[in-house]
Amino acid sequence: MNKKKELIKTLILPLKKEYFNEIKNEEKFEEYRLYNDFWKKRLENKEYQEICFTLGYPKKENKEKHLHKKYLGYRIKTIKHKHFGDKEVEVFAIQFE
Repeated sequence: MNKKKELIKTLILPLKKEYFNEIKNEEKFEEYRLYNDFWKKRLENKEYQEICFTLGYPKKENKEKHLHKKYLGYRIKTIKHKHFGDKEVEVFAIQFE
């Protein structure tokens, strides 16, 4: 059974300063979120138009702490990353431009 994708305008992803700056400086083109029930509910069968990356949890009027990028979808991959500990984990690799 194919589920129809729900169109939602913006996916908001708060980031730590290190990752926010990498995206701002165009050094990073994927953002990782654990492949778990919480993120499945937010990403699967949903189609976003854009991603708003925020530096922490800023107020809306604090524009320098918001980055807007075009959402390109995601793929599921297995990675080893310092943010997730020493073991390999399965993640949503969220892609944007």
